[in-house]
Amino acid sequence: MKRASVVGVRAAIAAAVSASVLVGVAVIWRGSQAIHTATEQVRAEHEFAVTVQPYVPPTNLGFEVVSSPQIFLQAARFQEHLFIAGPAGLLEYEPNGVLLRQYSVGSDLPGSPLVALAPSVLSDSREAELLVATASEGILAFNGRTFRQILPVLPASAEARGINAILAVPSGHLLIGTKKRGVLIYDGKKISVLHPALDGMHVTTLAGDESDLWVGTLDRGVIHFHGGQAETFNQDQGLPDADVQSVAVAGEKTYVGTVSGVAVFDGGRFSRVLAAGVFATFLFPTSTDLYVGSEDQGVLVIHLEGRRPHPGLGQGGDLAEVHQLFNSAGSVFAVARNGLYRMKPHGFGWERVLASGTAVLSDRNISALAADASGQLWIGYFDRGLDLLASDERRVRHVEDEHVFCVNRILPDAKTGAINVATANGLVRFNDSGGEQQILTRSDGLIADHVTDVAAYRGGLALATPAGLTFLDASGAHSMYAFHGLVNNHVYALGVSGDEMMAGTLGGLSRLNQGDVKVNYTTSSSNLKHNWITSVVLVGSEWMVGTYGDGVLVLDSSGHFHSFETASGPLEINPNAMLVTQDYVLAGSLGKGLYLYDRQSGRWSVIRNGLPSLNVTAFAASNGYIFIGTDNGLVRIPEQKLHP
Repeated sequence: MKRASVVGVRAAIAAAVSASVLVGVAVIWRGSQAIHTATEQVRAEHEFAVTVQPYVPPTNLGFEVVSSPQIFLQAARFQEHLFIAGPAGLLEYEPNGVLLRQYSVGSDLPGSPLVALAPSVLSDSREAELLVATASEGILAFNGRTFRQILPVLPASAEARGINAILAVPSGHLLIGTKKRGVLIYDGKKISVLHPALDGMHVTTLAGDESDLWVGTLDRGVIHFHGGQAETFNQDQGLPDADVQSVAVAGEKTYVGTVSGVAVFDGGRFSRVLAAGVFATFLFPTSTDLYVGSEDQGVLVIHLEGRRPHPGLGQGGDLAEVHQLFNSAGSVFAVARNGLYRMKPHGFGWERVLASGTAVLSDRNISALAADASGQLWIGYFDRGLDLLASDERRVRHVEDEHVFCVNRILPDAKTGAINVATANGLVRFNDSGGEQQILTRSDGLIADHVTDVAAYRGGLALATPAGLTFLDASGAHSMYAFHGLVNNHVYALGVSGDEMMAGTLGGLSRLNQGDVKVNYTTSSSNLKHNWITSVVLVGSEWMVGTYGDGVLVLDSSGHFHSFETASGPLEINPNAMLVTQDYVLAGSLGKGLYLYDRQSGRWSVIRNGLPSLNVTAFAASNGYIFIGTDNGLVRIPEQKLHP
């Protein structure tokens, strides 16, 4: 009995020990799984999958470019040739200055402005390449014959695509400055955040290398990353401004250009300010001088030994909006908006050696389009007024003044031939020959100077503003706002059908009849999923509504909103960027291309190829063509060729 008891006790102890071991193993396993899961989550937040593949341009797209200013942005020497990049594309010049090739965005290259160049040998390549950064379509690597594209995979990596700057470092890695995810690094396999302290910021420029890096930001000053630590300098530490535009490193000295001057750092410590008040777009230090490229003062040459400024200080003739400075064959060159310049001997002024070329249009950033009865195309710009393009597209007249500057909407009057132009500084009315006829502002009865949209309504005009609506008719001007029932004062878009008008606002959609609000649609009072309404158009008997955040919706006659499989969801439709034709509805998105609705099939498709930018801002139909405005130029396409 005793022996049996002892055996039983031992067995029980063994079982208990085994059980405790199993429990311990389970706890350890669960703990390791939790750690592994947490590690994977952190990795997922800071790493981005990429695709690397040859870039093959699309063919037979049907889009035709309407010539816009080329704009020089950055230059680089590669394989004995000079390459110049800008929003329109990449230019390749022979050493004697003869243009050899041109690679245009939207046709030869992805539809995104080019923002930076850097020759390098990346760790995933065995040959030297010219790295070309695009604003939203990743990195292009050019070996002199073909391009390959390094592109973060959507949708998780969308924020990794917004690039402002690149910096190739000796390790074969590429540092990438982004608009939302700070500084990223491409190691040949993946793209990841360089360091958590450099995440979540708007980077404007990079200088240095992986171990000793200076990061310029839009609103946080400059960050010095070294020894695994990030040290921030802003106005409290002596920086002239927190908006940093340029950084240059020369030995122990670092120069930081801001919108209000240049800060000098010595050994990583702030020292002094140079060129106070200058918008310093680029910095190029030598052993004796600092060349400061500016937004509007040419190139300033500052002696670093405390002597008087160089005689060539500020000179440059038509040299303005300087984007880059570099030395080649003993001469200093400046890349400016309208060409490549070389400093004359002894520093007395500049001479242009390459021009960015002539163009039909005045600017690239298009905000509004409309065709008048004669077939003339009216082109409104974000900050450059108007172009009136003749129907043959060879002659253009530019209009720009204190009122015609930031154009939001253009409405031809079919009855009188007059053209109503809604601007940030009032409503400007032109006669049928294109002459300014009348300017209306708050002093003339408008509820606000800033007019966001204009529509013909009940024999007069309805004006949308950030303060409400103003109606212009035979009796004069009278306004309404939230006090009168409008769902929100900030009105972005108007749609009209007879006595009925839809007013899209920041806070929902108001339905008016005969000038009175009848019903308001918001996320709390209807099945509307997003209150910010940017565009409203009538399609048949229903309204299509563009939103900033939920794409395009349909409002039926019963007051219910319906979504689309393709055009609804996390999508921003640009203000008043919708057009209805007999066969199609077009909607311009913020960064995701052109959305096209086939009215016969009832299906949406997305067009990305062939556009100079995926930020589609305006449409017009004229003479069988559809004109498509973007923030990077204008294209047209015959409507019968408009298909996915």
